[in-house]
Amino acid sequence: MAGAPRVEHLVTSGTFSLDGGTWDVDNNVWIIGDDDEVVVIDAAHDSDAVLEAVGDRRLSAVVCTHAHDDHVRAAPDVALATGAPVLLHPDDQVLWKMTHPNRRPDGPLTDGDELVVAGIGLRVLHTPGHAPGAVCLYAPDLGALFSGDTLFAGGPGATGRSYSDFGTIITSIGERLLTLPGQTVVHTGHGDTTTVEAEAPHLEEWAARGW
Repeated sequence: MAGAPRVEHLVTSGTFSLDGGTWDVDNNVWIIGDDDEVVVIDAAHDSDAVLEAVGDRRLSAVVCTHAHDDHVRAAPDVALATGAPVLLHPDDQVLWKMTHPNRRPDGPLTDGDELVVAGIGLRVLHTPGHAPGAVCLYAPDLGALFSGDTLFAGGPGATGRSYSDFGTIITSIGERLLTLPGQTVVHTGHGDTTTVEAEAPHLEEWAARGW
């Protein structure tokens, strides 16, 4: 028996670098599947830790919510060890090449695509703003959204660095994420989990503040 499909959580630590600065960060790695098959969302920092969490299960894909180096640094090594493809929205190639100039992603993520793992559908939502190719993954059967760095508990992802735009992320959140069922659990790229209904009342406030 493969067991029920579920969401597993791993935290890895390292650095994020862009625009000449480097910061220490803790990243959430999300593993979705059952006892036989999983996908990894954001293979961050530590390939050994990710591979240990996957164990002997078949890894069907390494999904990148965007290509900032902290989220994709371990992706090629995880793919090499498992044979799983690395999937990324094409609009984030410019960021991907900063970390992996000699290794392309294996396939694209396109808005509206559905990835299936352990019988669970993960719908790709293109949500630019934090990065041009940022995506979220919505799993209605699990009541879950994997938001990368687009939406956090308490506000939108950062837009103060290259290839980001505040107005765009606010539009993405308002039109693509906060329209989902209120009870949807939001599994973020960093920090605590939240829900759509907890964040939805604050969109106008965020837009007015400009952050």
